[in-house]
Amino acid sequence: MEKLQYISQGFTIEDQELNIKKALDNGIKWIQVRWKNAPENDFIKLCEISKKLCSDNQTICIINDHVHIAKDLDADGVHLGLKDISIEIARHVLGENKIIGGTANTISDVLQRMNEPCDYIGLGPLRFTSTKEQLSPILDFEEYEKIIWDLKEKSLEIPKIFAIGGVVLSDIELLRSIGIYGAAVSRQITNQPSIIKKFKTAMQ
Repeated sequence: MEKLQYISQGFTIEDQELNIKKALDNGIKWIQVRWKNAPENDFIKLCEISKKLCSDNQTICIINDHVHIAKDLDADGVHLGLKDISIEIARHVLGENKIIGGTANTISDVLQRMNEPCDYIGLGPLRFTSTKEQLSPILDFEEYEKIIWDLKEKSLEIPKIFAIGGVVLSDIELLRSIGIYGAAVSRQITNQPSIIKKFKTAMQ
């Protein structure tokens, strides 16, 4: 599984498409299409565009929240928040071969996600981010470390955990040393798509 995810950003369909294209041009191999509060028809259109762009670039395309859009477009999967439909229902709709990721904020969330089970866990936010409304309580590096330690104490296999929420390049070395698998990044890649190569190097 790829270790770097780009969460799409932009206030208009044109902005979103341009940012996704720039990320693809700079070597991203996993895009999560996310556009909160967009009109449904516009979001569906963006998902259609994104799916084609990703297919043309042999890149994973997952849809944030909208399981049935992912199903209709044959996207590679979905990412679900804690208040979205259950992993179980999403798996029933999408089938066994699609990627399903789930958000977590606490150790109990992580254990829930592991039991459901999802393919990867987006754990965060690491720090404040303006790209997400209704932000969960902010974690810091110590909280990430504590969660990984708790899993080891329970003799559980560490799942594929992606740090989310305000992650920047300089965080990667410490996150990886803690035992975090990867990162989902929005703002820094949007603002500087060429940084993708440095992220990938840091994650090797």
